[in-house]
Amino acid sequence: MTTYWCEHATLPTGTVAGVRLTIEGHRIASIQRRAQADVADVRLPGVTMPGLANAHSHVFHRGLRARTHGAGFDFFQWRERMYALMGRLDPENFHALARATFAEMALAGITLVGEFHHVHHDRKGKPYGDRNAMGLALQLAAEEAGIRLTLIDTVYLAGGLDGTGYLPPSGTQKRFSDKDVDRWASRVQALPETAMLRLGAGIHSVRAVPRDQLAQVAEVARSRVGGTRTHDVPLHAHVSEALSENAATQACYGLTPAQLLAEEGVLGPHTTAIHATHVDEADVRLLGRSGTGVCLCPTTQCDLADGLGPTAQLRQAGVPTCLGTDQHVHIDMWQEMQALELYERVRSGERGQLAPLELVHMATEQGYRALGWPEGGRLEVGALADFQSVRLDSVRTVGSKPAQVLHSAAAFDVDTVVVGGRCIVEGGRHRLGSIALQLRLALDNLTDEG
Repeated sequence: MTTYWCEHATLPTGTVAGVRLTIEGHRIASIQRRAQADVADVRLPGVTMPGLANAHSHVFHRGLRARTHGAGFDFFQWRERMYALMGRLDPENFHALARATFAEMALAGITLVGEFHHVHHDRKGKPYGDRNAMGLALQLAAEEAGIRLTLIDTVYLAGGLDGTGYLPPSGTQKRFSDKDVDRWASRVQALPETAMLRLGAGIHSVRAVPRDQLAQVAEVARSRVGGTRTHDVPLHAHVSEALSENAATQACYGLTPAQLLAEEGVLGPHTTAIHATHVDEADVRLLGRSGTGVCLCPTTQCDLADGLGPTAQLRQAGVPTCLGTDQHVHIDMWQEMQALELYERVRSGERGQLAPLELVHMATEQGYRALGWPEGGRLEVGALADFQSVRLDSVRTVGSKPAQVLHSAAAFDVDTVVVGGRCIVEGGRHRLGSIALQLRLALDNLTDEG
């Protein structure tokens, strides 16, 4: 049993001063409000909050940070650089990059990540001796970094969609494809779940999974992936990320991506639409009625000049919303929360669109639910003992009200991170040592000159 005394703590009802958390095993056993610190307590400075859930990650994109911004560097040039990086991945260097990147997430207060994983096979598109070599590299990396992982193993069968139909995978895309849904399911079912790993299913997009196989993926996710379990399997899909995606779907089917997914039975309470940048009013109603969630990734969506989804309309329709860092332009969920609110202010011309507690809820409990860990993401008796403390005495946060610190904090203000009752970051340092050095070594083995 360990007791933590929090200078302040953000509970489900708000931020309270002087809170003692008692941890037994991997869970919160008791919470005492307005408590005085005891000599036996581990003292947490600043504001203690639930651990952050990064609900959408492509971990290898960390190798593109600040390397794709030359003059005239448009989306298609970015994509070519991304494919080139992906083409150099193998289980060994993938593990090294993922381990350091997941540790970077931990330093930022992230305790759970949803990895949207679709680089399954070798550089020629052939399965490795262990068909899950790349997924197992991710599992080991997350365990070593100390954070929970939902491995969203993603189906990717086609190389694109245009007015004539689906295109075959080409080039690096061949690394993604299992050829059909049955072979994908067979491979994924060989992955074991652990106390720190849960499995999810992914539909890369309606461009990459033909219509006649969408329902099969959803059915497999509901009934087969992960075997016997006590939690529901999350199903994630990129939806209306780009206008070209909408145009291709309309040309083939006369439907938006969301409408196509709805007709094939993919939408529902355990499904999360990633981005939903260009959904229309009818799409928003579909998402709301079906209970489908949305994951917004503000810094990525701005970096790629994609735009930002209609947050206000999604909220009005009752769509659960979570957040992700996606391509890791920044690994800073504080910045994602701040950006979401600031963009809504710019869009509406009014301040205070999203209350601080609502933003925290999106970045914690909503993310945990979207990733298949409904028992986490909140400071509550019986919940997973996943939490982090952010300092109130940095040059950014000093003077901030504890309940509003998310509007001033940044990733490097995180002091302590605990996952499953185990401290993985203390005093702003990760238990693995210098993460910057580990990132440098991993990136030197992957990135090109330019």
